[in-house]
Amino acid sequence: MSEIPESAPLPDGDLRFTPVSEVGEFGLIDRLAATLGDAASGRDLVVGMGDDAAVYRVGGAGGDGASRVHVVTTDALVEGVHFDRTYVPLRALGWKAIAVNVSDVVAMNARPRFATVSLGLPNNLSVEGAETLYTGITQACERYGLAVVGGDTTASARLTLSVTVIGEAMESEIVTRAGAQPGDLLCVTGDLGGAAAGLQVLIAGKDAMSEGDGAAESRPDLTEFATIVERQLMPQARLDRVQAWAEAGVRPTSLIDVSDGLASEAHHLSQAGTVGAVIDGGLLPVHVQTVLAAQRFDARAEAYVLYGGEDYELLFTMAEADAPKLAKDTYAVVGQIVEPDEGVVLRLPDGNRVPLQGGGYRHY
Repeated sequence: MSEIPESAPLPDGDLRFTPVSEVGEFGLIDRLAATLGDAASGRDLVVGMGDDAAVYRVGGAGGDGASRVHVVTTDALVEGVHFDRTYVPLRALGWKAIAVNVSDVVAMNARPRFATVSLGLPNNLSVEGAETLYTGITQACERYGLAVVGGDTTASARLTLSVTVIGEAMESEIVTRAGAQPGDLLCVTGDLGGAAAGLQVLIAGKDAMSEGDGAAESRPDLTEFATIVERQLMPQARLDRVQAWAEAGVRPTSLIDVSDGLASEAHHLSQAGTVGAVIDGGLLPVHVQTVLAAQRFDARAEAYVLYGGEDYELLFTMAEADAPKLAKDTYAVVGQIVEPDEGVVLRLPDGNRVPLQGGGYRHY
C-alpha cells in the first residue's frame, strides 16, 4: 500500500491537522474569529467576540441620544465534560444551565430578559427526566426574571444543553473587561473557591460509592459541606449586585464573572485593559467549608480560589472614591490595579510578590 504524501490535502482541504489541545480554547476562538473576518462585525455591534457577552444596539442607533442595547450569550453543558449525572441531579442541572448564562449577562452590567433552550437527549433520559430538568430551568427563570421563548430538541449520544440568554441595558450602562485604570480597587462580590471544593467533595463521594462498602468511612459527609456542594450544583448569578450598583449610582470600571478561577479572570482584565494587577493573598475571601474541604483532601484553599472556577461571582474594578457608596458586606477588596509593566502578581503575607500564572478549567 502506497503512503499518502505529507503535502496531500485532507478531505476538507487542510494541509495539516492541528489538535485543538495545541492551541487551547482561547487560541481556537482567536483563529475562528480571524476566519470569520468581517462576518464577526456589524454597524450596530458595540461589543463583539472576546468578552462575556456580545452587545448590539436595538434603539437609538446612529442618533445622538442614548441607545438601548441587547446583550447576548450562549453556553453549552455537555455530559461527561461539564457534568456527571451520577451526582448531578437533573433539577440542579437545569438551574445551572440558566444561571451560568445569566452570569455572563450580568457580567456586562445588564439585566437578563429572555432565553432559548436547546436539548440533545440520549435514549436513557425519560420524559419524566426531561420534565425534572425543566423544573430547574423554570425555577432559575423565575429567580432571574427570564422568559423561555423557544429552543430545539434533538437526539444525542449524551445529554447536552445549550442555552442562549438575551439581556438588555442602556449602552451607557455596559461594562466590559476593558476599562480598569491604575489605582482602581480590584474587588469580588463573594467568597471564592467553594464550587471547586464542592466538586471535589462530590467526586470523592462517587468514588467511595463505586468502591463498595469498604470505602464507606472515606465517603464525605455531604451535610458537612452542604454550602459548597450547592455552590457547585446550583450557582447563583449575581444579578443582585448589579441591581445594588445601579441603586448606589456606582458603575464598575471593568467587570467579568469568575467562571475559570480568580487567576484566569485577573489576567483577562489585565489583557483587556492593558494594566497590571496585584492580588493580595491575605485578602482572599474563602468560606469555612472550602477551608475544611482543602484540609480533607490535602489541598490548598488558595488553589481552589485561584484556579478552581465555577463560582460565578463577579470580579470587578472601581475607583477608590466609589467604595464608600457600596455596603461593605456586598463585596471584598482583593487587590489593586497597577501599571501594566508590573504584570499580574500575587502578594504574599510576607510582602513578597510572585508572578501569578493564568489558569483555570481547560476544555481541551
